[in-house]
Amino acid sequence: MITVPVYDMILLPGVSFYLKKEVYDQWGLEKLEPGEVVLLLMQKEPKELKTCTAQDFYPMGVLAELVEVDAEGLAQMKVCGRAEVSDIENNDGIFSATGKAIPQIQDVSEEEQRNQFDKIRNAYLQFVQNYQWGLWARNMILRWTSLEELICASAGYLNLPWAEKYAIMEEDSIQKRNERIERAILAFIEEGKVAQEAQEAQQESQEQIYREAAIRKQLGFLQNQLEELHPENGSEIQRFEERLAASGMNETARREAEKVLNRMKQEGKDGHEYGMLYDYLDFVTKLSWTKEEPKEIDLDEAARVLDEGHYGIGRVKERILQQIAVMALRKKQSGSILLFVGAPGTGKTSIGKSIADALGREYVRISLGGIRDEAEIRGHRRTYVGAMPGRVMEGMKRCGTSNPVMVLDEVDKLTRDYGGDPASALLEVLDPEQNSTFTDHYMNVPYDLSDVLFVCTANTADTIPEPLLNRMEVIPFPGYTVLEKLQIAKKYLLPRVMEETGIRPRDLKVTDEAFRRMIEEYTAESGVRGLKKQIGTLCRAAAVKLVKGEQKTVKIGAKRLPEYLGVQRAHHDRKLEKAVPGVATGLAWTSAGGEILFIESRLIPGDGKVIITGQLGEVMKESAQIAVSLVKSMYPQEALALKEHDLHLHVPAGAVPKDGPSAGITLVTALVSLLTGRTVGTELAMTGEISLRGSVLPIGGLPEKLMAAQRAGLKKVLIPFENRDDLQEVAGEVKEALEIVPVKRIKDVLGEAFGKDARQ
Repeated sequence: MITVPVYDMILLPGVSFYLKKEVYDQWGLEKLEPGEVVLLLMQKEPKELKTCTAQDFYPMGVLAELVEVDAEGLAQMKVCGRAEVSDIENNDGIFSATGKAIPQIQDVSEEEQRNQFDKIRNAYLQFVQNYQWGLWARNMILRWTSLEELICASAGYLNLPWAEKYAIMEEDSIQKRNERIERAILAFIEEGKVAQEAQEAQQESQEQIYREAAIRKQLGFLQNQLEELHPENGSEIQRFEERLAASGMNETARREAEKVLNRMKQEGKDGHEYGMLYDYLDFVTKLSWTKEEPKEIDLDEAARVLDEGHYGIGRVKERILQQIAVMALRKKQSGSILLFVGAPGTGKTSIGKSIADALGREYVRISLGGIRDEAEIRGHRRTYVGAMPGRVMEGMKRCGTSNPVMVLDEVDKLTRDYGGDPASALLEVLDPEQNSTFTDHYMNVPYDLSDVLFVCTANTADTIPEPLLNRMEVIPFPGYTVLEKLQIAKKYLLPRVMEETGIRPRDLKVTDEAFRRMIEEYTAESGVRGLKKQIGTLCRAAAVKLVKGEQKTVKIGAKRLPEYLGVQRAHHDRKLEKAVPGVATGLAWTSAGGEILFIESRLIPGDGKVIITGQLGEVMKESAQIAVSLVKSMYPQEALALKEHDLHLHVPAGAVPKDGPSAGITLVTALVSLLTGRTVGTELAMTGEISLRGSVLPIGGLPEKLMAAQRAGLKKVLIPFENRDDLQEVAGEVKEALEIVPVKRIKDVLGEAFGKDARQ
C-alpha cells in the first residue's frame, strides 16, 4: 500500500480533498487506478522526512481512495476511513506501513447530526456577513454538506494546534467528535467577534463561555507563535516540565509537583490560583534535590583558612577541625550540631563562613532573633493567603545545594506565643535522626537535610529550651584579651575598614599605643564589634583630612586619639583605692563580657530588716538571704547587732540589672567584714555561689570574669574548686597576671580574705 506522510491537516471519513500534480507525482500515485487506497501517516512535528522514524508519527492514520485525475493532473481523493498504523519503514524518504481499519461509533442520529450542522453553518454564515470577503465565503459555506466537510475545509483558518486537530480525527465516537468540532468552530467565530467587539457590553451566557475560550485560544496561539520566534524562551509550563525532569526529586515530591503542574495547566494564566501554583513550582524546582558528591577535605588547608580569618580562639578552632576530620574520614556530614555561645562581636557568626570556605561549601545564614511563629521554621500551609516556605527551606533555595554550611543565628532569642513554639520546630531540623525527611508545610513533601552542616550561635545558653540544647554541643566563645584585640585590630579590622573607606595602606598609620587606648577607653565589650566601629570613625576622620589635602599621610598616636574619637566613651570599674569594712569585690558576667562588682553593706538603726538595693534579680536576692543566714550561724555574737539594726546590702550601678548565681561568697565576705570590722584587701576579688552548708558552688562565665579582674588591676581571684577545669579556656596572659585560688568551702574564702585566724 502506498504510504504518504502528512502534517497539520484534518481529514475525516467522507470528505474529499485534492492533490496537486507535483505532489501526486512525488509519491508515485500515478500508478494508482481509481478506487485504489492510499495510507496517510500523521506526522507529529514538521521534520526532514529522510530522518523520520516510526516514533515521529501518530499511531492513527487515514485511508484515502483515488476518485479521479483530471486532464491537468489534479487528483481528487476521498477519505474512506481511519486506520491503526504499524510496521512503519523509511527507505530514504519513501515510506511503507500497514494500516488496519478503525471503525467509528455511530452514536448520533442523522437528524441530530443535520441539526447540529445547520446550527454551526448558520452561525458561520451570520459571522462572515460582516466582512468584505463574506460573499465569497458564503458561497463556499453553502457548498458544505456535513460537519466533516466544514471542519476539514476551515481547518487552515482555525487557531488550533496540530495536537488538537489530531484529537478530532482520533475520536471514535461521532457524537464526541461533533462536540469537539462544534467547540472549535464556535471558538473560532467568537475569536473573530472578540477582535471586533472587545469594548461591547455583556454577552449572552453561552456566548460568554465561548468568548472566554476564544481568548484563551488566541493567547495560546500567540504564545506558540512567540515560542517559534524565540524557542530559547519557552513557555512557563515547558520550563517547569524541563526543570522537573532535571530536578532529581524523590518520588513523593515529584508526584506533588506534577499534580500542581496539571492544576496550573487547567487554570490558565487568568485563573485566580495561577500565581500561587507558579510560586510553588518555581520554589520546589529551584531547590537542589540531588546529593552532592563529597569533596576531598584537606585538614591543613582548613586549619589555614580558620587561622587566616580568625585570631586567637584556639580551643574553638581545634574543636572545629575535629569535626572536619571526622567528616573527612566518613565522607559525609556527621558529628554534633555545634552551638557557639559567647558575647556579641566575638566572631561566632563569621566563623561559620570560614567553616564553609574550609570545606568548599556554600554558606547561608538565617537569623532567628525575635521569631515567635512556628511557621517561620516549618513554613505556612498553602491554604493561607500569602503562604511562604519556612526560613530553613528558603535558605536551602538561596544556596542552591543540598549540603551547605547553615548558620542559625541567635537561637537564644526565639520566643513563643499563640503562633506556636519555634524552638520545638527546630528540633526536627537539627535532629540527625529526623531531618532526612524534614517536611516544610508549604512544600508538603519531605526534604533531606541530613547533609547540611548546622552551626548555631547564641549569646547565652540559659534561655535555650533543654530539649533543643541537648541536641547541640556547646562551645563557649571567650572574650578577647587586650593583646588579642590589639592584634585583631591591626591585622584584620583596620585593613578591612580602610578598604571599605577607600584609604590606601600608606595613607594611614595607627600606633599600637593608640589601639590599646582605643580598646581600654573607648570600648566596653568582650568582642570586637564596638572596636570596629571606633576604627571606622577613625578612618572617616582621616579620610576628611586626606581629601582636603591637609595631610599626605595621617599618623595617629595615643595622644591624638581624642581628636578623632572624642572624649572617653567606656569607663570600667577599677579596684578600690582604700579598703573599707563591709565592702568586697566580686565578679559578674554580662552580655558584653565580664565586669567587677562591688558588694556594699552597712548597718543602720532599725529593727532587724534586710534591705537589698541595686536592681538585683530573684537569684541574687536569694543569694543575699542565704548569705545573711550563713553569717548569723557562723558569727552568732557579732550577728546580735542585726537585731537592733537594719542591714542594707547594695550593689552599685542601680540602673544595670544584675542576676545570676555568682555573688554568694562575695556577699558572705562583705557581711563578715561589716560585722567584724576587718577589711578585705583591695587587690582581691571572688566569684562563686554559696549553700547553707557553707559549700562553694560552681559558676559560669569564668574566662570573661577573670579578664575583667585583670583589666581592673586586681592581683588575686578566688574561684569555686569545681571550676578549676575551666581555666583551660582562659587566655595565658590573664592567668599570668592573676593569682587564681580555687576554694571548696566558705572557711577557705574567709581564710584568704582575712587571714588564717578567721573564725571557722
